[in-house]
Amino acid sequence: MKKFIEEFKAFALRGNVMDMAVGVIIGGAFSGIVTSLTDNFITPVISLIGGTRYTMEQVTGFVSNFLGTVVNFLIMAFILFCILKAVNKLTHLGQKPEEPAAPTTKVCPFCCSEIPVAATKCAHCASEMPKEE
Repeated sequence: MKKFIEEFKAFALRGNVMDMAVGVIIGGAFSGIVTSLTDNFITPVISLIGGTRYTMEQVTGFVSNFLGTVVNFLIMAFILFCILKAVNKLTHLGQKPEEPAAPTTKVCPFCCSEIPVAATKCAHCASEMPKEE
């Protein structure tokens, strides 16, 4: 059972799964903005063409409904950002930093060309490499 939980944790915290989850959540929240835009701006404008009149109170209600939806989206996006930042910090908590790779080349002291570390003679100027101690 412990191995099963470890495998599920590795699967759920992979980048692709987290990215997909964020996309679904943000997409759902953004669909709320599109619906609000349609209900509160586009439909009333089309109704104006048909002869419907709106009071200033109704127009203010349309605007406040849309702005409320936008604020909800921004709050949800901020909370999701904070959660993902915490999850990323937790996943990297137990990992050791990677050691830098050993150099594969060195610079010839005579001609300043790059040569392999194991070279005993420079391929560019044919100089003997000094022995390193």
